[in-house]
Amino acid sequence: MLENHAKLMQFFSSTDEIVGRKKLQKMIYILKKCEIPFEERYQFHFYGPYSEELTLRVEEMCNLGFISETREEKKNYYQYRYQLTDSGRNFLNHYEMDLPPLDKHIEEMNGKSSRFLELVSTMLFFEHLPKEEITEKVFTVKSAQNYTTEDIEDGWEFIESLRTIH
Repeated sequence: MLENHAKLMQFFSSTDEIVGRKKLQKMIYILKKCEIPFEERYQFHFYGPYSEELTLRVEEMCNLGFISETREEKKNYYQYRYQLTDSGRNFLNHYEMDLPPLDKHIEEMNGKSSRFLELVSTMLFFEHLPKEEITEKVFTVKSAQNYTTEDIEDGWEFIESLRTIH
């Protein structure tokens, strides 16, 4: 049971912080699609791929004091920041995992906007389709985001760059 929690804590230990629940969801999904063995199940939701399991695990880790969640009030919404705590670090020191290094992947994704990661994760969700159909799906299911053909090209380049990181 704790193995999946430990994998997530390893993810958090690879960065100073993750800003935003949506960004967190998309980053884990993208890593999963890059063959990183995260086991949370995802389904397509309003903001793209979403995992209730991930939400519950993060909440459990916050309750255990392994992850800190800070809520900031913005103009018309709340933004959440996540960081591994000292207790989480201590737990990881006693837990052996076989995860590839995540630092480069996380650094690349953390430098992108949640909107862009939503695009990339949506593209990956439909990757079983031909590229033209993926583009049509994005324009259909994400019409409110007003993604452009250039955005989608940038998304493909980003996916390719992530998959070549070792």
